[in-house]
Amino acid sequence: MTIRIVVADDQELIRNAFAMILDNEADMTVVAEAADGAEAVAAVHEHAPDVLVLDIRMPVMDGIEATRRLSGGSVRVLMLTTFGQDDYVYDALRAGASGFLLKDVRRAELVHAVRVVAAGESLLAPAVTTRLIETAVRGQAPPATPWPGLDRLTPRERETLRLLGRGLTNAELAAALVVSEHTVKTHVSSVLAKLGLRDRAQAVVAAYESGLVVAGEPSP
Repeated sequence: MTIRIVVADDQELIRNAFAMILDNEADMTVVAEAADGAEAVAAVHEHAPDVLVLDIRMPVMDGIEATRRLSGGSVRVLMLTTFGQDDYVYDALRAGASGFLLKDVRRAELVHAVRVVAAGESLLAPAVTTRLIETAVRGQAPPATPWPGLDRLTPRERETLRLLGRGLTNAELAAALVVSEHTVKTHVSSVLAKLGLRDRAQAVVAAYESGLVVAGEPSP
């Protein structure tokens, strides 16, 4: 199966370089390039790619707004960022991004990241996502409105979501819940489906914004 990709970055040299690297892979094809967020959204609607490699800061429409407008669709967003942009990363997670790369990423890391995201996984490890979110929300009060769908979770699924928010791996979840890893995967899948989340990275956001996890509290 060939992974169809759109590359969007306002810096032409970076955009062209990423497109060339990805298009040279036997299992990938770059179907379009875009110079801003509006062009990226249009390209996704026109070409229906599997993955959108998207710069987080661009003119006309930034990567976060572009991701937000594409949420609910089938494309998975791999966001390009730089150091010192944790707040942007948090907003991008909320909008529906599935992974993040630094713009000075190595060739092999770029290719690997596209494959991971195309396979339906989130690129950031849960613990890294947790650190980013804690940085963004530390000191803020819990939201007044619960996360939509939270009342549909069983007590065990709510606990699973809380532990996901603390950055636990499947093995750590299994130990904490005293169940098998297979059962953990079932719980995680159910949580994602009931809350309409793309992946575990968004589950971490949901755990914080629902008040199940508070920034600064000790990990289990």
